[in-house]
Amino acid sequence: MLRHTSLLVILIVLAFPHPGEAQTSLRWDPQGLQMERHELVALLAELEGVTASTAYSRRLRDGAERDADVIRGRLDAGDFRIGDQVTLRVEGEPELTGDFPVEGGPRINLPGLAAIPLAGVLRSELESHLAKELGRFIQNPVIRAEPRVRVSVQGAVGSPGFFTVPADMLLSELLMFAGGPAGNANLDNMRIERIGDRLWEGDELRVVLAEGRTLDQLNLRGGDEVIIPQRSTTSIWGPVVRWGVAVATSIAFGVRLFF
Repeated sequence: MLRHTSLLVILIVLAFPHPGEAQTSLRWDPQGLQMERHELVALLAELEGVTASTAYSRRLRDGAERDADVIRGRLDAGDFRIGDQVTLRVEGEPELTGDFPVEGGPRINLPGLAAIPLAGVLRSELESHLAKELGRFIQNPVIRAEPRVRVSVQGAVGSPGFFTVPADMLLSELLMFAGGPAGNANLDNMRIERIGDRLWEGDELRVVLAEGRTLDQLNLRGGDEVIIPQRSTTSIWGPVVRWGVAVATSIAFGVRLFF
């Protein structure tokens, strides 16, 4: 089972450093809302260090290796999958302004131009990549590009379904975008899955939700699924938790939420 344990790895490594060492440098410390290549490379190196060290338990090393595989996949294949979307604006080129779906390749097709490949491209690299590609057809293009990822939110939420949203959206905002947790939502058992394998769950997921990580920072990709199961029995805590998530999201974004 692919269970995302990087947070657990980080917490244990920081709490129990290598023998003879004061502390390791393993931590999650992105500079922006989307992970840049050098940040992913640095995190991969740290995870590989944990994997190779006998100072850690087999369970911890196995978890680090699974996390490393996820990051290697991002670095090698890039972030874009069929069903994702690129919101593009090219100054002076109205026909190149709009939402363009990611197709097989992966690539996007722009009116009157050759297909633009996206293989190996991270979301944080999208704007510079498109500027370079469009530069083959337009002199010194001025562009704005936003990557959007298609994810599923299922279970005890107001409006379950598939949503194509900005990759720098907070996980908490995604939940509100799907109508917010229902009164019978069991947020303690919320999980994120990829083709049936669990990426995030339990304490790790609750911590990253509280930290305000974005979908990109969670290493999510098109097709991933956020699942909020129902509580088996009625609990007074369901409405309390739902309002807590809503208030936290409202404060984070400065948005007034109406229910």
